Amino acid sequence: MSDPLEDASHLSRRTTPTWEVELLISGVAVFAMLQLPGWLDDQMFALAPRLGDEWLPVLKLSYYYAKSAAVVLAATFALHLLLRAQWIALVGMHSVYPLGIRLDRLKMGPIQRAIEEAQPGSTADAIERADNHASVAFALGVSVALVIVSVCIGFCGTLLAVTLLVQMLGWPLDPLLMMYAIFGLFMAPYIAAVLLDHALAARLRHGSLAHRVIDAMLRFYARIGMGRRNNRIIAILTSNGGERRMMAVVMGVMLAAIIGVITADVLMRGATGPGNYSQFPDADTLAINPAHYDDQRDPYRDAPLPFVQSTVVSGPYLRLVVPYRPNRDEAAMRATCTGRTHGLGSAARAAARLACLQSLHGAMLDGKPLAALRYDIASDPRTGRPALLAMIDVRQLDPGRHELRIARPVRAARKPDKDHPDPGYDAIPFWR
Repeated sequence: MSDPLEDASHLSRRTTPTWEVELLISGVAVFAMLQLPGWLDDQMFALAPRLGDEWLPVLKLSYYYAKSAAVVLAATFALHLLLRAQWIALVGMHSVYPLGIRLDRLKMGPIQRAIEEAQPGSTADAIERADNHASVAFALGVSVALVIVSVCIGFCGTLLAVTLLVQMLGWPLDPLLMMYAIFGLFMAPYIAAVLLDHALAARLRHGSLAHRVIDAMLRFYARIGMGRRNNRIIAILTSNGGERRMMAVVMGVMLAAIIGVITADVLMRGATGPGNYSQFPDADTLAINPAHYDDQRDPYRDAPLPFVQSTVVSGPYLRLVVPYRPNRDEAAMRATCTGRTHGLGSAARAAARLACLQSLHGAMLDGKPLAALRYDIASDPRTGRPALLAMIDVRQLDPGRHELRIARPVRAARKPDKDHPDPGYDAIPFWR
């Protein structure tokens, strides 16, 4: 019989041999993974205003999948460190107190004592379970993140190629729907082969036509990475931990990450956060939006809206900056101004396009059109995005509240919203 005092000073032979490498990877990578989702948010908000509606689905889909993988990895490494810390604490306590739990020194009634004494497992067993849980959590999280990355490459790569093809050929088709159709056609033979292999297992004769067709299909899909052995970690987990249970865990983690990322994106873009303010006036139509004021806006997170220098304008001029928004301006310029630029030189073409943009972004001050409004070509100094700049003389305005309205073209790719119709302008209140 082995001496418990001697055994407590050594790790079990069944300890996961990779525990040191797991701790090293988690300890080094967890801080980077915790910062990566925020970095992806910044890149998304910086790139989205530069793209038209036809390219936004590619960016958004890439962003959702990439951030989901980053969130899964960050949660995995943090959870793994916690589980490894529990394992280390158990190993340490077993070394300090090798006799384990001494129930004779605990105050309990006879019923509770009988229940506790009947519980199976020693401290060594608890150490082994904690060790196994940490390794499984590490492997599962890394595998799920790799699956999300693989799906991202497949889906986003296909969507990018389809979008390029649609744009080059001028097809009046939705690239996103085309991508779904392509993936449906691609996956249909595989799903059919798997189902037939299960359903006809007892009736399939080796060498028959049906057997050869199903065999050829499954071999083809296995070669391109869709076999059960291609993701060995998940295959090991599902074959040893219960296929239905482990697949439910894998799909649950993936869906939770993706849904969480999409929900967070919607909340970040909303004008107000969640809360019990059902009786408060509609913020979308009445609230003062900080994005309209240069001294309040977040240039990397707020939508690219027209803005002035501040809510209170004390100088002689109101500095109006109207960012160029491809998802609104490009379609409107093609529809209304394309014919005006044919056959012109570069300087004349630029002047014609500036005049076109000016006609699309007329302004009204306190309900009166600004006939003398003049735009110049400029850029947003804090983001570098192209923009129009107008200096509006406000020296004759009376003290108090005023409102500037800047016209904007409707988004051609969107259907009218009956509940929240587009007013066709951006309203910026300010005070003198």
